[in-house]
Order: sequence, then C-alpha cells, then structure tokens
Amino acid sequence: MKTTLLFAAALMAAAADIPRPEYPQPQFERARWLSLNGPWQFEFDDANAGQPSRFSRSITVPFAFETKLSGIGDTGFHPWIWYRRTFTPPAGWSGRTLLHFGAVDYRAWVWINGQFAGSHEGGNTPFKFDISPLLKAGDNTIVLKAEDPPTDRFIPRGKQYWEKKSRGIFYTRTSGIWQSVWLESAGDSYLDKIRVTTHNDGRVRFEAKIARSADGTELKATVTRNGEKVAEGSATTTRDQAHLELRILNPALWTHLTPNLYDVTYEVRRNGATLDKVGSYFGIREITLNNGRYFLNGRPVYLKWLLDQGYWPESTLTPPTDEALKFDINVSKEMGFNGVRKHQKLEDPRFLYWADKLGFLVSDEMANAYEYDADYAARFTKEWTEVIERDYNHPSVVMWVPINESWGVPNLSDKRQQNHLRSLYWLTKSLDSTRPVVENDGWEHVDTMDLFTIHDYARDGERLYAKYKDLGKPGSRIPDNGRAIWAPGFGRYEGQPFLLSEFGGVAYIPRDSNVPADSWGYAGVEKTPQDAVARLKSLYEAIAKIPAIAGICYTQITDVEQEVNGLLTYDRKRKFDSAAIKAINDLLP
Repeated sequence: MKTTLLFAAALMAAAADIPRPEYPQPQFERARWLSLNGPWQFEFDDANAGQPSRFSRSITVPFAFETKLSGIGDTGFHPWIWYRRTFTPPAGWSGRTLLHFGAVDYRAWVWINGQFAGSHEGGNTPFKFDISPLLKAGDNTIVLKAEDPPTDRFIPRGKQYWEKKSRGIFYTRTSGIWQSVWLESAGDSYLDKIRVTTHNDGRVRFEAKIARSADGTELKATVTRNGEKVAEGSATTTRDQAHLELRILNPALWTHLTPNLYDVTYEVRRNGATLDKVGSYFGIREITLNNGRYFLNGRPVYLKWLLDQGYWPESTLTPPTDEALKFDINVSKEMGFNGVRKHQKLEDPRFLYWADKLGFLVSDEMANAYEYDADYAARFTKEWTEVIERDYNHPSVVMWVPINESWGVPNLSDKRQQNHLRSLYWLTKSLDSTRPVVENDGWEHVDTMDLFTIHDYARDGERLYAKYKDLGKPGSRIPDNGRAIWAPGFGRYEGQPFLLSEFGGVAYIPRDSNVPADSWGYAGVEKTPQDAVARLKSLYEAIAKIPAIAGICYTQITDVEQEVNGLLTYDRKRKFDSAAIKAINDLLP
C-alpha cells in the first residue's frame, strides 16, 4: 500500500513536468492524445517468475532502467522487467482508443485491466494496439512485460554491448521502454497508415490503409502551404485501401538548403461526416545517381556527412529532450556538414522531423545483430520492413542501409549469408524504388548496391591519398582495408558513386573532460586541438584530390562513453572552433 501511495504521489508531482512532452510522431498527428511518459511502477524479474504481486520501484518513462534519467541507473543484466501504471482517458473521447509505444527493446507483452492486448518483437520499431474493448470507466491499468536478452547476439542490438561493462566501440545497453508512450483517440473508422510518394512535376500519390472501413468510407486529403490550399481530393476505400493522386502546380522542392514542406490533413469520411482526422506533412524531391555522382532534384550534391551513434550520457539511446535533437542537427550544419549516418540505430522520429524542417540529409540505418542463423534472418527482415514503413514519408531520408560491416552476416563465404544480403537489397527496392540502397556498408560488397561505400581510418592524408588516388580509374583495383572490399565470389564494379562512408576518427580529449580510463581513438589520441585539426585537414586535402569520391562520412559527431573520436564531447561541448571545421569541409565540392 505504501508503494502504491508513493507512486501516486510521484505521478501527481510529474503531471506538470512530463519528460519528452512533445507529440512523438509529427508525421501522423491527432489532436486528441495523452502522453503516458513519466513515472511508472517498475520491477526486475531476473528469475522470469511472472508478474510481481507488488512493484517496489518507480521508473521514469521513456528512459531505460540503465540510464540516469530513468531514476534507476542500473547497468547490470536484467533480462525480464515489468512496468505498470494507471490512466484515465480524457472526458469527451469517443471512437477508438489507440495505445502507442515508440519502441520497446526487445520483446513486449501488454495487458489492459488484466486482459491481454497484444505483443511485439523488435527493439527499434513502433507498435500500437486498439484497446477500446478492454477499457472501463474511470481508472485503467496498463501492465507491460519486456524481455531483452543482454547477451543474445542473434537479435538486432546495434552498439549495445553483450558484456557487463562497455568496451571499445560498444556501449551501455538499453532495455525495455526507450521511446515515448501515448494514447490517442481515433474515429470508429480511422486512418491506420499512409505512404506518400512525390515527383518533381508535382504529382503526389497517397496510399492509405483504413482500419474498420465500411461501405461508403472515403479518404480526403487537403494539401496546404503557408496556410493556403494548393490541392485537395478524395478516394473511396476498397477492402480497407484508398489510393489517391493529386497534382501540385509549380511545386516548391525540398532540399537540405531549401527544406520546403507541404502540410496535409487526412480525413476519413462516411456519409458526409468526418470520422477521423490526422495532420501530417511531406516534401517533394527526387534522388538520382549518374556518372558516379549523387543528384538531388537533378543537381549534384557532394555528401558531407557525420557519423552519429545517437547516444547521450544521461539517457543513452533515448534523446533527453527535443532540443537535444535540434542541437545535434544545428551544430552539424554549423560545422559545414549537410547530413548524417545514424549509425547502428533507428533514431527517434522527432529527429527525422527536425531533419525535414531544418534541412538535413539522413542515411536511415538499422541496428544490426552479430551472428547469423535462420531465426535471425526472419526477425531481421521483419523489423527492417517495419523500419521502411515508419520512415518512408520523410524527405530527409535519402538512403537505406540495412547492414553495416557484415554485422549479422559474419561469414560471407556462406552462400546463405550472401543471399541474405542480396535479398535485403531487393526487399528494400521492392518497398521503395525512390531511394538508393547500400547492402553492406564499408566492405564485403556483393552484386547488389547503388552506392559503393568504403571505410578507411588511414591516419593521415598522405596514406589515404596513396591508397585511393586511382580509385575509379579504368583497370584500377578497389583497395581492401583489413577486410576484403568484395565478398567471396564477387568483384565486378559497375560505376556506382563512391562514398568514403567512414573515415577520420581523430581523437582529442580536452583538459577539462572527464572520460573513462580506457578511452581511445583511431590511430591514437592527439595531444593538442591544433594537432587534431591539422590531422583532420590533411585527410580532407587528400580526399579533395580524389575525384572519384562523391561523398564522405566523418567519424564522428560526439564522443560516446570510452570512444573519444567526437568533434564534440559526450555532453555536447565543442572541442574545436566550428568555423575551422567548416573551412575544412569547404575544401570539398
């Protein structure tokens, strides 16, 4: 009883200070919603004994129990955990009540008032349940069980280490709820999901799925820009599907330099009445590859990207605030970068929202597993499909990367693993023919890729130039780098643009930094900021003399735990003058 009273008091105290209070998915926003972030009851279940009769702890959602902001900060192994909280749907809600989870790592089971609502597998992607039949008047109770095997290397885990202490390139784990949880009120028939495909001539195609559709149900789309209507139309549903194409005259195209966006309102209607309404937006842009170059809206763009692990010291994989996401984009642009590789992480949708709004190019990548078997292949394919579904509509997403450095396919002499790589390429192209796909970023490429990506941490420009000065020239060989650049049995280059998609890693530790004793950097740690900037400049000067390279990705934006290769410290302090870094970026086209 005492624990329940303490939890109730914590809930009341937090009501005016909800963490991550902004709407979690700005591309699919309903007016009637309720954040469930904040204090939840919590319990470890190390023996997997089942739902506890009492909960002895409180946790702050959406932060994982390993983090400081969760209020727990326990980085030990706890494979099974339980959450519980009560809620009351706001007065006036009607229709259907949907319960959303932004992400729960790795498996989740949900009960409402003791009745099973559903389950989900996959630690990176969102899921929702229509809980309307399970609700009662007044207070309702959510219980969630999460399972996250800390040492299982067959599940997609990204940089989360399978040993208890972080080491090398691997960091603290993230278990359980790690993105926002919310309720929203939808109509009796409601918009379940929608794909938006744009063309530079102004054609915009909407492909929608309507839940609980019935005869006479239609989807209406109204497109506005700067408050003025520019297009409108409707389509009748057929077997829960509605397809609609509109034409926008003189379209304002989206680029990282001119991030023009259109607002769109979707209405599910029947017999003249609006049953459901969703607010969204889109950008119009097209990507093409030609003559070894990357084109956005028909104009060549040299990709100047940063590697971004998406970790924060107080909250690991969960962004601590919405402002933290904006800061990372703005400081990257300030230093002359035009995009980012979100490395081994599917980032919070709010990051993509700000990339869309502020103008920032994003390589959308999956957190990988490390080992291969048939079960891994099935679960990875399912989750990767959900990734594409979640992020398809973002104009800032300009590339898909399912696998990095053969993680999850460690033995590419195995034909099954080769075919898994190839199948991920063709699966991605079958779901999205508008964006380029990199099947295996960095090395051991097969015959399915739109961009030829290379990872090389040469210490200085002299060594980098000596290795790649003949890149792309007729008859020249693409150099290996520790690992073979081609998977066994492959080796035919077909003119794809070259990206140096990992390089640099210049490490420097400012005097006032508090870093772990085992901190490290690629090719050592520089003693002064001047030495670090000089080394960085030498690498850029070499790249500028290699015309075959169409883009780069520098490692990395921030330090992460013991890895100190960042241009910023882990807590986002600048190590170097931003203008100096921008001047170095300006050495490239």
